[in-house]
Amino acid sequence: MSDTLKNEDTLGDVLVQVQDDLKRLRYSLEKLAVNEKTLDIQALDNAICKTESSIRKHAEDYLKTVTKQLLVLPSIEDIHKNTFHIPRCFENSPLLLIQHKSAIAIRLPYPGYPRKRSITHQKCGKSLPDVHKKSTNTVSNLTMNILFCNLPIQCLLNVVKYPFTIINGRVNPMAADFCHFKLSFSLCWSSVVDPLEALEKLLRDFAVPLAKVIGERLVEFGHGWDNGWRKAPPVNSLLSVLENWEEVLDLVLHPGQRFKGEGGTEAAAIHIQSCWRRHVARTAYLRHCRRKWAAGTIAISWLMHAQMRRVRKALQARRFRQLENYRNRAQHLATNWKHIQSAKRTIIHIPSLGYSQSQRLNLKGFDILQNIQMGRLCDIRDENVEVIYVCSRDLEEDILHYYTSLLMGDEATDEFCTETTEASFFIRRFIILTPEAVDYFPTHNMCLSTLLKYSPRTLKRIRNLIQGKQAYMVGGVTHVDDLAVADDLGVPILGPEPAIAQLYSTKSGGRRICTGAEIDVPPGQGDIYSLHQLHETLAELMAQNMDVQRWLFKIDFEHGGRGTAYCDTCHLSCYNWALQEYHRYGPELWNTKWIQESVLLRYLDEIPEWLARYARPAKTSCYPNWVCFLKTFLRQGGVVEAYPPSDCITCLTVDLLLQPGGKVTMLSCGDQLHGSCQMEAIGSTVPQTSVHPETLYSICMCVGQACLQRLIVGYVSVDLVTFVNPNTLEQKVWATDLDLTYSDQLAMTQMLLMMTGGTLNFHTGCLEVPNPMTEKCCERQIPPVVNYYAVIGIHLFHSNLSMLYHYVFFKICRAHGIGFNRKTKKGTVFALYDCNDRCNIGMITVSEDLQGALMTFAQNLSVIHQEISSSKMQGETNFKELLKNIEDVLQITAQNKLRAVGGKPAA
Repeated sequence: MSDTLKNEDTLGDVLVQVQDDLKRLRYSLEKLAVNEKTLDIQALDNAICKTESSIRKHAEDYLKTVTKQLLVLPSIEDIHKNTFHIPRCFENSPLLLIQHKSAIAIRLPYPGYPRKRSITHQKCGKSLPDVHKKSTNTVSNLTMNILFCNLPIQCLLNVVKYPFTIINGRVNPMAADFCHFKLSFSLCWSSVVDPLEALEKLLRDFAVPLAKVIGERLVEFGHGWDNGWRKAPPVNSLLSVLENWEEVLDLVLHPGQRFKGEGGTEAAAIHIQSCWRRHVARTAYLRHCRRKWAAGTIAISWLMHAQMRRVRKALQARRFRQLENYRNRAQHLATNWKHIQSAKRTIIHIPSLGYSQSQRLNLKGFDILQNIQMGRLCDIRDENVEVIYVCSRDLEEDILHYYTSLLMGDEATDEFCTETTEASFFIRRFIILTPEAVDYFPTHNMCLSTLLKYSPRTLKRIRNLIQGKQAYMVGGVTHVDDLAVADDLGVPILGPEPAIAQLYSTKSGGRRICTGAEIDVPPGQGDIYSLHQLHETLAELMAQNMDVQRWLFKIDFEHGGRGTAYCDTCHLSCYNWALQEYHRYGPELWNTKWIQESVLLRYLDEIPEWLARYARPAKTSCYPNWVCFLKTFLRQGGVVEAYPPSDCITCLTVDLLLQPGGKVTMLSCGDQLHGSCQMEAIGSTVPQTSVHPETLYSICMCVGQACLQRLIVGYVSVDLVTFVNPNTLEQKVWATDLDLTYSDQLAMTQMLLMMTGGTLNFHTGCLEVPNPMTEKCCERQIPPVVNYYAVIGIHLFHSNLSMLYHYVFFKICRAHGIGFNRKTKKGTVFALYDCNDRCNIGMITVSEDLQGALMTFAQNLSVIHQEISSSKMQGETNFKELLKNIEDVLQITAQNKLRAVGGKPAA
């Protein structure tokens, strides 16, 4: 056995020696070529490489054959005395090679693991002893634990290292350190050659000048690489066999270092080409992705466009069909209006505020604003009328009982009560419905017509209620969904088409109608959409009307005092000079254009700064400053007009019914009461007393006929302002606004007429109420009717009212004697709008004269405020501003009485 091993070792030494000789020859030739720089060794180098690779192949084949046989350790007698004893049971086991005259870490396979036993059997042809079975060999537990442990065990031998150096990626085969290393590990040299060549190639590729190799690590790395890795080893693992691995690693990781080594030019070219190809491929791929995304987007957009187009066409066709049906039903309504008015009929009241979406979203308490016209229920005072009232909020039983007792007439008690008998509750001729869509869209501020459109159960109930009856619909601010609801119910609408209503319900549109009616309007101009147009128009108007002290700016699509701003001419620096020029030429010559030119040019220079500094919105809660107001004014368009040139003015509102048959009827008229904002009415006194009845009637007929010529039917509200011209002392009446809607004042007037049983005589300007004394006295001794006056508060607000339930509020009113006497037809009536917040209410006071009605109204406000407020919690309210306005009206009324007694004309 030993002879065989000696022969095999001799053959292995010969093969290894041949490889060493070839390496020495290559090294000598390279050195010679470097020194002389003329020797061409390319052919010789190729031949050497070919021979070396062939010998290596045969050597590897032979060593593989040899390693299949079990290698026997050298005889123990030849080893130095300080070597340790190996048990006999492992003499034939495949252990890591123990080098002669050296000591290395020995890793023994644990025979207890089946996988280790099978590997040993396959490679060596020997079976390890089974340590789980009893053996005749006596080995102590301590010795077994040491030998079969899978961890490296350092033998107690002299530790000897085998370092060598690699210069410029080449090993000097003649170096003493390398020869010593090679000689020490000659038996396992086949496992060292490949990692050594890989290390040399790595160092040459990165032009590493010097590398210090730890021989033991290289041998250990070679065993691991041979057993586990079949490809090139990782760089980090390969550099771990170096003593100066940190320096080498820094050099390897240095950018561009690879291109300084062997084959660097080719590597650089390959890298550049790969980067360029990657760039070209990625660019093409990204372009393909963009085109694919664009194609998908275009396809989806086209599909959506086609779908939207189909939907749009369907909606247009549906709306066109609804408009055609509206026109056909309107024509039928106009033809049979007289018959409908005298027959039994059902009126469907939908007090919808069809404002634009931006307006609706900016209105606080929009649902309450749509429920202020609860007075429409009072249409049942006509025995032929039944009312279906669509409410924007769910009403609780206390409000329903209150209006039931209020509308039952004689069956109700004189005092406020929230309870009534079951019989009176069910014999009423009105019904209040709330669309179910109110709960679906609580925060969208949709108009009532839109909510009803999306409430099929409510629509079905209305269809059942009007089946077989004459019925028509009365809306509010016209919206396109009014047509959808009317078409679904199959009823006509007493109102204009949405397009016509939108055209003439603006401030500019109302001014055009009033101008076409040939009635007086304030000096001004409508349809202003640019800042330059605003400045030029304002300069011309100011130059033509030197007596006007204040100019108003009104946004087209706003309502009330929300979209109004003002600016006073006294703040204009050139105004005094302009007045001097005006007085110098006189009123007659001043109308000449060339005389006004100098003032006009001066105005044009100063108006921009004047507006920026002194223009103020009327309600800062809607538009906090002039900049915000001007932005909306120019976007929506608006009107510039003069404020009456007088210290004492009166505003009044007149409600008209433009019947489909072509007749104009006055329904209500009242002098406005204002709060903190002088441009917004929160109440009125009925009937009006500021304009002669005949003059007012003539103005209303002209406006009504102008509306009918423009195909406007239904309910119309006209705002007028009256004052005394300080120059001529004549009374002037200007038409300032036109609303194509059922007004809040008309709804409260309907409640007033319901409670008093009276009528408004517009020829005499009186509220005629049946005389309550006719039952006790002879009709010849007293007149059949008496003239009453009423004060209507529409938008009364107090935040502390939310703390009281309605029945508690009524008890407080009864305790202070606030109530309505149905026998005398005098007293106070409340209108309730809301069950939850309860901050908004309406109030009507009726008396025999205007002063009595005003004083009763003021006393009621004062009592309610004192009862629900304390010194520390006054709350937010408009009671105080309204009380101040009522005091001013009382003073003017007292002065007029004194003038009338003294024989002077009343103001």
